[in-house]
Amino acid sequence: MLDPADHKQLQKRLLAWFDEHQRVLPWRKNKTPYRIWVSEIMLQQTQVATVIPYFERFIVELPTVQALADADEQKVLRLWQGLGYYRRARNLRAAAKMIVKDFDSEVPADVGTLLQLPGVGRYTAGAIASIAHGTSAPIVDGNVARVFARVFHLEQAIDSPPVQKQLWSLAEALVPSRSPGDFNQALMELGALVCTPKSPSCPACPLRKQCEANA
Repeated sequence: MLDPADHKQLQKRLLAWFDEHQRVLPWRKNKTPYRIWVSEIMLQQTQVATVIPYFERFIVELPTVQALADADEQKVLRLWQGLGYYRRARNLRAAAKMIVKDFDSEVPADVGTLLQLPGVGRYTAGAIASIAHGTSAPIVDGNVARVFARVFHLEQAIDSPPVQKQLWSLAEALVPSRSPGDFNQALMELGALVCTPKSPSCPACPLRKQCEANA
């Protein structure tokens, strides 16, 4: 494992890489908690390229939490049609009603409260809290797990309970207090663009000098 003294170097390299190489995505423009929340729910089990047109149509039709809460279920399902996993859409609408009723139409900022919303699990809560609100919250998705498994040379299956616990501990230790949302997005972006499942582009990786798998 990296010595804690190396954490800042890893954070610095990753954030600098993200500043230069991040993709232009619609939810990264006009960033609001509502837009981040909707995008994170849509991105569950769905590729970024698939989500983009659905997200753009959805936001035009339902631009606020209140609009989503007021929409009838059939309209929400129509906007979702083709994305699959329709329970996500129903949970999104139910959560919007809860946000309007219990949180004055404001998407919560802390992980514990976000976890109370239908359809929000540990990863999604961390993503919304960090990206939308700047809360120092960890995330672990498939991309992050792969990056960590390689950088820290984790040899057991990444879906095993002990490794999952280890991955979340690493994520919590590494997420910075400043720019936690950018850091978390950078980890996911690195896994999506560079540290890919097959034929990773190690020479282009900002963490190659600290990566035990590369060594």
